Amino acid sequence: MDTIDAMRVFATVVERSGFSAAAEALDMSTPSVTRHVAWLEQRLGTRLLNRTTRHVSLTSAGAAYHERCLKLLAEFDETEAAVTAQTLEPAGLLRINAPVSFGIARLGELVARFAELHPQVTVDVDLSDRLVDLVEEGYDLAIRITRQPTPSLIARPLAQAQMFLCASPAYLARVGTPQSVADLERLGVLGYRYSSGGDTWTLEGPGGAETLRVTERLRANNGDLLREAAIAGMGITLQPDFIVGQALEDGRLARVLPDYEVPPLRIFAVYASRSHLAPKVRSFIDFLVEFFATGCPQPLVETAPPEAAKARRR
Repeated sequence: MDTIDAMRVFATVVERSGFSAAAEALDMSTPSVTRHVAWLEQRLGTRLLNRTTRHVSLTSAGAAYHERCLKLLAEFDETEAAVTAQTLEPAGLLRINAPVSFGIARLGELVARFAELHPQVTVDVDLSDRLVDLVEEGYDLAIRITRQPTPSLIARPLAQAQMFLCASPAYLARVGTPQSVADLERLGVLGYRYSSGGDTWTLEGPGGAETLRVTERLRANNGDLLREAAIAGMGITLQPDFIVGQALEDGRLARVLPDYEVPPLRIFAVYASRSHLAPKVRSFIDFLVEFFATGCPQPLVETAPPEAAKARRR
């Protein structure tokens, strides 16, 4: 019996919560499904599933094996699909979800370049900072900006987004430039609603990591709004380079506590399919990887003071 086939049957039993449902999904007989799982358990020397007359559940060993099993099956399917996709022309509707600010800043040029290379592909881009369900909502892939992608999704790393603590020069002149992390606690900040840390910020400084609880004068679900509020002098915000980079370069915003850093966010292309990827999806993911490796303008943010940047432009 083939190990990959047995692993796939086992994964389907877990996904469908039963042998009969798995047999129907795989177009196999229930006894055949049972034999595949039993063979796998015998080969591994451990029970993977607890069985009752109405339900199956994973044992602790089964849960660990299932997690590894999904990753191995995904890699196996991707390897085969990569070879097959080379002989197929990308075509059809490609549905993409991406965060609003990042999509506006980056995806227009990127999609235009991809469409020029693949005229048979029609692209549908939905910009939303909401965490969408790729399968339920019918997306082929999504761009996620996070430190850790959802474990159930396949994720291809693309790039990093540097984070900057910043405010307008006028605001800093009015309230005083913070000299320590403790100074931030007395000032209201402009917070991003979907931040994984919420109102808890962690900064890496000369003395190591420092964590603080901030008071949000404004909370919004869009980074561009927070940038504009910061430029208008409302407070300090923590935003990625693709949102505040230009404002930092031209002096509308200034860095706060430049000796402190926030761990960068990572940009991923994520997708849910664990079977063969359609050529349009694989081609776009490969294009994303190449684009961010070679085509994305660098650096996104000039680290020199605004005066130096202005002098260079003159």
